[in-house]
Amino acid sequence: MTKTEQLLRELIALPSVNPALAEAGSPWAGEQRVAEFLAATAAQAGLEVELREVFPGRPNVLARLSPTGKTRRRILLAPHLDTVNAEASQFTPRRRGGRLYGRGACDTKGSVAAMFDALRELALTGPRPAETELVFAGLIDEENNQAGSRALVASGFLADLAIVGEATRLRVVTAHKGSLWLGLETRGKAAHGSRPELGRNAIHQMARIVDWLETDYAAQLAARRHPLLGCATVSVGTIQGGTQPNIVPDRCGILIDRRTLPGETEAGVCAELRGLLRREKLAAKFVEGRSAPCFPLETDPNLPLVAQLVRSVGRQGPAGAQFFCDASVLARGGIPSVVFGPGDIAQAHTADEWIALDSLERARAGLSRFLKSLP
Repeated sequence: MTKTEQLLRELIALPSVNPALAEAGSPWAGEQRVAEFLAATAAQAGLEVELREVFPGRPNVLARLSPTGKTRRRILLAPHLDTVNAEASQFTPRRRGGRLYGRGACDTKGSVAAMFDALRELALTGPRPAETELVFAGLIDEENNQAGSRALVASGFLADLAIVGEATRLRVVTAHKGSLWLGLETRGKAAHGSRPELGRNAIHQMARIVDWLETDYAAQLAARRHPLLGCATVSVGTIQGGTQPNIVPDRCGILIDRRTLPGETEAGVCAELRGLLRREKLAAKFVEGRSAPCFPLETDPNLPLVAQLVRSVGRQGPAGAQFFCDASVLARGGIPSVVFGPGDIAQAHTADEWIALDSLERARAGLSRFLKSLP
């Protein structure tokens, strides 16, 4: 068993379910166990360690390897520590057929293990960079509201490149979609179910809007394409309306997931939808969806450090990702950011989450080559 696999096993066995996704009072909630374990392990390797509390009992963990000379650049390795919820059995790592199973194996404790072990190896065996500071930042709350990366940016932390750990199948991702959660509400008029003609059914009004969003509007979005990301998308994820069958409902609400491309903004998307709904004579009111914005990412793949990373991990060029992650938050905070890690996002959040161990080792080796190539 390699050191990286052993580290991943230990991480899986330390539950770190995002509290927003855990049941009340769950013993598996929170990232502190993992943060403290990584802090202790980093200190044993001679790294400078700092726990930065974001919420009570939920710290980001930072581990630094200082250069031998004057610091001229900084590289950030930034995976997240939290996972979605799981059954108790998923917190026991299991190896089967070249795969390691367990909650977080793919999303994204595999990236934590690969990044941390590459940095730990450099600290223990060298060669330490002469001019580049290396910082591992295990971030909290990516699965909910990205509070960890937002807190790091708010602290004024800057770097010349952030490598955000996510399951990218070992591709260097320079662009990903943004995510807007938009709320729409229709208003009708209540009436007795035996006299529906006296009311105005808000669910019926909303049904027309849902059909339009999922057909005509989706077709319009399909015509807008990005070279790495494909088209923007829309999906109606929730609907709520009415109180009981014998009352004509006077209110109905939906939540829309609108995946955005670089260049699109929340204000622009909302303005577009308002205009199109008016044109289609579909009356609805915008209501609160998600408080924290989730912007798309687009980083220049020709930046020297990005190109150097691509070469180090054995890839020919950059890739795009459909999902949103901490990279966008860091990029908007002034840190050029890419996404890289072992595993396939198709395994994330599944009931039998796994990662291929050869992917884990290739991620560690590629990151190690990159870190050793830095001046």
